[in-house]
Amino acid sequence: MNITDFTTYLIKNIVKEPDMVKVSSFEGDEETTIIEVLVANSDIGAVIGKNGKNAKAIRTLVNAYAYLNNIKRIKLNIDSF
Repeated sequence: MNITDFTTYLIKNIVKEPDMVKVSSFEGDEETTIIEVLVANSDIGAVIGKNGKNAKAIRTLVNAYAYLNNIKRIKLNIDSF
């Protein structure tokens, strides 16, 4: 399982419309992997959570996965359609 699949798994288990989840990753500058998460507009509140707690937890899990798989830097962007 790569980091995109792991992030997709996390997000799809939070949202009400898992078919609308789109996760893509690409290389940024200086060994940075950028992960772009797109969810339905009605699900953005569930993904971000109150005061950003869910988003922070997702970032923590993704960074832990990256650390275990020797991925240097991760940047996670969450947005809606």
